[in-house]
Amino acid sequence: MKRLLIALSVAAVVASPASAQQLRIGLQEDPDILDGAKNWTFVGRLVMQALCDKLVDIDTKANIVPMLATSWTATEDGRVLTMTLREDAVFHDGEKLDAAAVKFSLDRALTMPDSRRKSEIAAIQAVEVKDAKTVRIEMKQAFSPLLAQFADRAGIIHSPKAVQAAGNDQFGNKPVCAGPYKFVERVAQDRIVMERFEGYRDKDKFPPGRLVFLPVPDTTVRVANLRSGQLDLIERMSPNDVEQVKANKALGFASATSLGYQGLTFNIANGDRAKGPFGANVKLRQALDAAIDRETLVNVVSGGIFTPGNQPVPPSSPFYVSDLPVPKRDVAKARQLVKDSGVANPSFTMLTPNTDIAKQAMEVIQAMAREAGIDIKIQTIEFVTMLQQTREGRFEADYVGWSGRIDPDGNIANLLSCKSAGNDGRYCNEQVEKLLQQAQLSVDPAVRK
Repeated sequence: MKRLLIALSVAAVVASPASAQQLRIGLQEDPDILDGAKNWTFVGRLVMQALCDKLVDIDTKANIVPMLATSWTATEDGRVLTMTLREDAVFHDGEKLDAAAVKFSLDRALTMPDSRRKSEIAAIQAVEVKDAKTVRIEMKQAFSPLLAQFADRAGIIHSPKAVQAAGNDQFGNKPVCAGPYKFVERVAQDRIVMERFEGYRDKDKFPPGRLVFLPVPDTTVRVANLRSGQLDLIERMSPNDVEQVKANKALGFASATSLGYQGLTFNIANGDRAKGPFGANVKLRQALDAAIDRETLVNVVSGGIFTPGNQPVPPSSPFYVSDLPVPKRDVAKARQLVKDSGVANPSFTMLTPNTDIAKQAMEVIQAMAREAGIDIKIQTIEFVTMLQQTREGRFEADYVGWSGRIDPDGNIANLLSCKSAGNDGRYCNEQVEKLLQQAQLSVDPAVRK
């Protein structure tokens, strides 16, 4: 598990009156498309959090709380969810947000060919408008993670009028939502600009009049720009910079263990690139797993700030299985598995985001793998480009982060379910699929675990 490290310049934040304030935020990558049905990146989620309200949200303890929906009820069999909407929500184009808009957004996410939300809410059978502020969602079968999905991008509601005017392909270039800030402009790899939406119901809770998101992949440059006053806040930073940031009285610092994780994804069945030795041979993948020392990895890369993980939920989660601890490194086992694989001098290329910490982590893994007789070739690549290549099957393996979901199903099914849009490696296992479906049907935490 990673810790989310955030730093901000205290002096810059209070330097000007709230109404005129401009907040410059340094991002680790440039986000992908700003369309709730298509967005897939962590930074995209951060940007869209300012732009788009969702049906529900989560609090600091990961509890689901009202947002666009003020209340909700489910039938005893779990197949129907009825949501009551707030009456003061307005889109940035002035259109009122009502049950018809909710139906439009959910139907779009379910039917659009390139929707990233389709598999997340595939349990939905029909969305019905009961009246202007009441929407009824019927499921094919009980699906316990649905409400949690609505706390993420599946719950983002877009203006039907704006979507229809722009078309599905172009809407993400000028999105219209109902959040505290409205879209102004975007220059790829340079900036995303928003202005405070004066029609927002709680606008006084959002003092900055303008937000400017600036992608700065080099963490050293991000911290330097923060210290010099060119940035007011940065998301994620190198653990190596933590102490200097904490020591600077002009800067504030915050961290929290995230719901997400970093991992290695192999192409198992997504096109011709899956035919490489590691995509085709499970023993080689097991060998690499045995060769990695997770404790050393996090100590070298994060100074011990990150938490070693081997499960799709953090140790603090009630779904964490304590009987399955993080495995110790076993080089002898790794070498034997390589021998058993029958592949001489196994090698593969690992796509790696062009950020300092990602490159450093992969270099450590590369050195560990070499001791087991595995050669990893590292190919650094711009993050959104990497996501596109993996989606199209143009990869053997990639080093990628998953930003996490509050329901454990979102951390597993989104990446490993046979038909999930996020399953870039096309892993598909009938037993796993059956277990995931059983967990989705139950509302009993013990049964789901």
